Amino acid sequence: MSIGGEGYGERDRTGDEGTAGGFGRGPAALTTTRTRLPDGEGGGGRPPVRPGRSLVTIVGVVVLLIAAIAFANQGGDDGGDDGANGKEGAAAQPTAPTGQKPVDGTKGGIPSGFPKSRQGAESAAANYAVALGGDGMFDDTERKKIVEAVYAPDIAAKRTDDLDKVYKDPDFLTKIGLEKNGEAPGGSTFISRTNPVGTKVVKFDKSRAKVAVWRSSLFGLAGEGSKTPVTESWYTNTFDLKWTGEDWKVSDFKQKDGPTPVGRDQAASSAKEMAKAVEGYGGFTYAR
Repeated sequence: MSIGGEGYGERDRTGDEGTAGGFGRGPAALTTTRTRLPDGEGGGGRPPVRPGRSLVTIVGVVVLLIAAIAFANQGGDDGGDDGANGKEGAAAQPTAPTGQKPVDGTKGGIPSGFPKSRQGAESAAANYAVALGGDGMFDDTERKKIVEAVYAPDIAAKRTDDLDKVYKDPDFLTKIGLEKNGEAPGGSTFISRTNPVGTKVVKFDKSRAKVAVWRSSLFGLAGEGSKTPVTESWYTNTFDLKWTGEDWKVSDFKQKDGPTPVGRDQAASSAKEMAKAVEGYGGFTYAR
C-alpha cells in the first residue's frame, strides 16, 4: 500500500540508554607458573625463558580486540550535526543506533519537534512515513490530525482535501475490501502498517532536506474468506522537508517500488494469527 495517495547526538550511549559497542570484556587473565631452577655447579646461567603459548595467545587476542574496536569506531560522524555537504547521492550514514531519542513531544499522537540536523530530518521522514502509511489514514478524524501534524501548515489544508477525495472514494474502498464508511467487514481486521528499513539524506541545506525512506508495508484484511489478504510490499518514499515552526514538515514526496528482496519459502500464517500479531505488537518511534 502506497502512502498518502493510496496508503543524535553522541556516538556513545551512556546513562539510561546503556553502554555502546556491545563489546564484552576481554579474555580473563591467564596465570602461568614458572619454576626457577638452581644454577648448575659449573656456574652456567639458566637458559633464556621463551614466551609460553598462553602468553602468545593473550597477545594475539588483545591485538584482535583492539583492531575490532578501532574498526567499530570508524563509523565516523553520525550525521547528527549540521556539517553536511548537501551533495546528492551522499553515502548512507551508519545504521547503528545513536542512543538519543528523536523527540520529546508529540502532535496528534505523532512524534514532533525534531532537531534541525541531518539526523533530525531522517527521524522525521521515517516517523512521517509510518503515520501516512497507517490505518489511521482511513478514519476521517484521524486523517485530519495526521495531515496537520505531518505537512507544512501552508499546504496541509490543500493536502487534506486531496486525501479526502481518495480515502472517501467508494470504489477505492470496495477495491481494498473495506465498507463504504472505511471500516472492515464484520469478522475481519484491517491492517495497514509501514515498517521503515533505512533512511538516506539526498540533500540538506539547514532549512530544507530531501530524505529517502526505504520501507516495507503490510496491507490487507485478515479474516476468513478475505479476498484481499494481508500482503507485504516494498517502496522507497522520498520526502521533501522544510524547517517551519521549529520542526521538520513535509512539503512534498514521491514514491517508487522497491528495492524488493526475494521472498523466502515460508508458509503464510493464518488470518487469525496475522490479526492477533498486528493487534498484539505495537509500532515504534523511529530514530537514527
